[in-house]
Amino acid sequence: MFNNNSDNTQSIAPDGMPFSQACENNKAPILDVLQKELQEHTYVLEVGSGTGQHSVYFAPRLPHLQWQTSDVANNHPIIQAWQNRYPAPNLHAPVAFDLTTDSIPSSTMGKPYDAVFTANTLHIISWSLVQQLFILVGDSLPINGKLIVYGPFNENGRYTSASNRQFDISLRQRDAGSGIRHKEDIIALANAHHLTLITQYQMPANNQILVFQKVTAN
Repeated sequence: MFNNNSDNTQSIAPDGMPFSQACENNKAPILDVLQKELQEHTYVLEVGSGTGQHSVYFAPRLPHLQWQTSDVANNHPIIQAWQNRYPAPNLHAPVAFDLTTDSIPSSTMGKPYDAVFTANTLHIISWSLVQQLFILVGDSLPINGKLIVYGPFNENGRYTSASNRQFDISLRQRDAGSGIRHKEDIIALANAHHLTLITQYQMPANNQILVFQKVTAN
């Protein structure tokens, strides 16, 4: 269900590890944003950890955080293989999380999550599951908790680039329920579940980061 790869493909690295080039390309600019936005946070749930490449890069460079990976069970061996190769004391083994059936997974870190991060998931899953994600995150985060979302978005009903248009076509050909989401729809969905857009970042390759914060109680 989840994959941290904007073109939804994986390859095998020379060392035999499953590998996402997209993760390799975007990890440094995403880290720059996380270093700014998560200074006051401690317990992060990564939704859709994919290959696990993001987690092994972010965790040691954000040592004040406890980083919890999650994904559907089929992806756990890949994530665990990356974590075994690049361990960090603040990086936690993946927990099962399937939006079709599950609630927000219980924290293994002794404290509830005060931030949720997800990369390249909203355009891969169906709209009903996007809605479910925002319902669950809005219910579970504490006041001032953050949801940080990375990926491509349309603006004002239009694609932001020709490459995003082609990407969207390929997504919908593969799965009619997927596709690049309209930023305005995501913001409205967030607002309906106690989450307010507080800042946004233009990222390389026509992607964006949207940072939502929970500002009202359930």
